[in-house]
Amino acid sequence: ISHQARARAERRKQRRRKGKTRLSKYYRTYTDDEKIKIEAEIHRIVTTRDQKFTNFVEFKQYKLIYRRYAGLFFTLCVDVNDNELVYFESIHLFVELLDQFFGNVCELDLVFNFNKVYMILDEFFLAGEVQETSKQTILHRVQDLDKLE
Repeated sequence: ISHQARARAERRKQRRRKGKTRLSKYYRTYTDDEKIKIEAEIHRIVTTRDQKFTNFVEFKQYKLIYRRYAGLFFTLCVDVNDNELVYFESIHLFVELLDQFFGNVCELDLVFNFNKVYMILDEFFLAGEVQETSKQTILHRVQDLDKLE
Protein backbone atom coordinates (compact mmCIF):
# COMPACT_ATOMS: atom_id res chain seq x y z
CA ILE A 1 0.00 0.00 0.00
CA SER A 2 1.41 3.35 -1.00
CA HIS A 3 2.10 6.27 1.31
CA GLN A 4 -0.70 8.15 -0.43
CA ALA A 5 -3.15 5.35 0.30
CA ARG A 6 -2.18 5.37 3.96
CA ALA A 7 -2.76 9.08 4.17
CA ARG A 8 -6.16 8.96 2.45
CA ALA A 9 -8.30 8.48 5.47
CA GLU A 10 -6.22 10.72 7.67
CA ARG A 11 -8.27 9.95 10.69
CA ARG A 12 -11.55 8.63 11.89
CA LYS A 13 -13.17 10.85 14.35
CA GLN A 14 -16.27 11.17 16.30
CA ARG A 15 -17.15 14.19 18.37
CA ARG A 16 -19.83 15.65 20.54
CA ARG A 17 -20.82 19.29 20.27
CA LYS A 18 -18.59 20.06 23.23
CA GLY A 19 -15.61 18.99 21.17
CA LYS A 20 -14.66 15.89 23.14
CA THR A 21 -13.13 13.35 20.81
CA ARG A 22 -14.49 9.89 21.49
CA LEU A 23 -12.62 8.04 18.77
CA SER A 24 -9.74 8.95 16.51
CA LYS A 25 -7.43 6.96 14.31
CA TYR A 26 -4.50 8.49 12.49
CA TYR A 27 -2.73 7.02 9.49
CA ARG A 28 0.11 9.54 9.64
CA THR A 29 2.38 10.45 12.50
CA TYR A 30 1.53 13.56 14.51
CA THR A 31 2.60 14.77 17.93
CA ASP A 32 -0.02 14.96 20.65
CA ASP A 33 -0.02 18.75 20.39
CA GLU A 34 -0.57 18.58 16.62
CA LYS A 35 -3.46 16.15 17.11
CA ILE A 36 -5.11 18.45 19.64
CA LYS A 37 -4.78 21.41 17.29
CA ILE A 38 -6.08 19.46 14.27
CA GLU A 39 -9.03 18.06 16.21
CA ALA A 40 -10.00 21.47 17.57
CA GLU A 41 -9.83 23.03 14.11
CA ILE A 42 -11.92 20.25 12.55
CA HIS A 43 -14.45 20.46 15.37
CA ARG A 44 -14.81 24.18 14.80
CA ILE A 45 -15.29 23.74 11.05
CA VAL A 46 -17.79 20.89 11.25
CA THR A 47 -19.96 22.07 14.14
CA THR A 48 -20.30 25.67 12.95
CA ARG A 49 -21.02 24.78 9.32
CA ASP A 50 -24.53 25.67 8.18
CA GLN A 51 -26.71 22.59 7.66
CA LYS A 52 -27.80 23.82 4.23
CA PHE A 53 -24.27 23.19 2.92
CA THR A 54 -22.93 19.79 1.86
CA ASN A 55 -21.18 17.49 4.29
CA PHE A 56 -17.92 17.87 2.35
CA VAL A 57 -15.47 20.66 3.08
CA GLU A 58 -11.88 21.36 2.04
CA PHE A 59 -9.36 21.23 4.87
CA LYS A 60 -5.75 22.14 4.12
CA GLN A 61 -4.64 19.70 1.40
CA TYR A 62 -7.41 17.23 2.34
CA LYS A 63 -11.17 16.99 2.35
CA LEU A 64 -13.41 16.52 5.40
CA ILE A 65 -16.46 14.32 5.03
CA TYR A 66 -18.81 14.22 7.99
CA ARG A 67 -22.21 13.05 9.15
CA ARG A 68 -24.13 13.90 12.28
CA TYR A 69 -26.01 11.28 14.27
CA ALA A 70 -27.91 12.78 17.20
CA GLY A 71 -25.25 14.85 18.99
CA LEU A 72 -22.28 12.97 17.53
CA PHE A 73 -20.25 13.97 14.50
CA PHE A 74 -18.40 11.28 12.55
CA THR A 75 -15.70 12.84 10.40
CA LEU A 76 -13.25 11.42 7.88
CA CYS A 77 -10.31 13.31 6.47
CA VAL A 78 -9.40 12.02 3.00
CA ASP A 79 -7.37 13.00 -0.06
CA VAL A 80 -8.99 15.66 -2.24
CA ASN A 81 -9.21 13.22 -5.16
CA ASP A 82 -11.14 10.57 -3.22
CA ASN A 83 -14.79 9.92 -3.93
CA GLU A 84 -16.85 11.84 -1.36
CA LEU A 85 -19.93 9.65 -1.66
CA VAL A 86 -17.99 6.45 -0.99
CA TYR A 87 -16.68 7.83 2.29
CA PHE A 88 -19.98 9.51 3.14
CA GLU A 89 -21.70 6.13 2.87
CA SER A 90 -18.81 4.49 4.72
CA ILE A 91 -19.61 6.63 7.74
CA HIS A 92 -23.20 5.42 7.63
CA LEU A 93 -22.11 1.80 7.31
CA PHE A 94 -19.76 2.22 10.29
CA VAL A 95 -22.62 3.60 12.40
CA GLU A 96 -24.85 0.71 11.30
CA LEU A 97 -22.10 -1.74 12.30
CA LEU A 98 -21.84 -0.13 15.72
CA ASP A 99 -25.61 -0.17 16.09
CA GLN A 100 -25.87 -3.86 15.23
CA PHE A 101 -22.91 -4.88 17.37
CA PHE A 102 -23.99 -2.97 20.47
CA GLY A 103 -27.74 -3.11 19.86
CA ASN A 104 -28.84 0.50 19.50
CA VAL A 105 -25.43 2.05 20.10
CA CYS A 106 -25.09 5.10 22.32
CA GLU A 107 -22.22 7.34 23.32
CA LEU A 108 -21.56 5.34 26.49
CA ASP A 109 -20.94 2.22 24.39
CA LEU A 110 -18.23 4.14 22.57
CA VAL A 111 -16.68 5.42 25.78
CA PHE A 112 -16.71 2.20 27.80
CA ASN A 113 -16.15 -0.24 24.93
CA PHE A 114 -13.63 1.76 22.91
CA ASN A 115 -11.50 -1.36 22.31
CA LYS A 116 -14.45 -3.05 20.58
CA VAL A 117 -15.16 0.10 18.57
CA TYR A 118 -11.56 0.10 17.35
CA MET A 119 -11.87 -3.60 16.56
CA ILE A 120 -14.87 -2.84 14.31
CA LEU A 121 -13.04 0.09 12.75
CA ASP A 122 -9.99 -2.07 12.02
CA GLU A 123 -12.12 -4.73 10.33
CA PHE A 124 -13.76 -2.06 8.19
CA PHE A 125 -10.74 0.09 7.28
CA LEU A 126 -7.19 -1.04 6.56
CA ALA A 127 -4.48 1.62 6.39
CA GLY A 128 -7.15 4.24 5.79
CA GLU A 129 -8.82 2.38 2.94
CA VAL A 130 -12.17 0.62 3.02
CA GLN A 131 -11.28 -3.07 3.09
CA GLU A 132 -14.70 -4.66 3.58
CA THR A 133 -18.23 -3.43 2.95
CA SER A 134 -20.29 -6.46 3.93
CA LYS A 135 -21.91 -5.85 7.30
CA GLN A 136 -22.37 -9.54 7.92
CA THR A 137 -18.73 -10.35 7.14
CA ILE A 138 -17.43 -7.58 9.38
CA LEU A 139 -19.78 -8.43 12.24
CA HIS A 140 -18.93 -12.13 11.98
CA ARG A 141 -15.18 -11.35 12.19
CA VAL A 142 -15.68 -8.97 15.11
CA GLN A 143 -17.86 -11.45 16.99
CA ASP A 144 -15.22 -14.14 16.48
CA LEU A 145 -12.52 -11.79 17.79
CA ASP A 146 -14.77 -10.75 20.68
CA LYS A 147 -15.09 -14.41 21.73
CA LEU A 148 -11.30 -14.63 22.03
CA GLU A 149 -11.20 -11.86 24.65
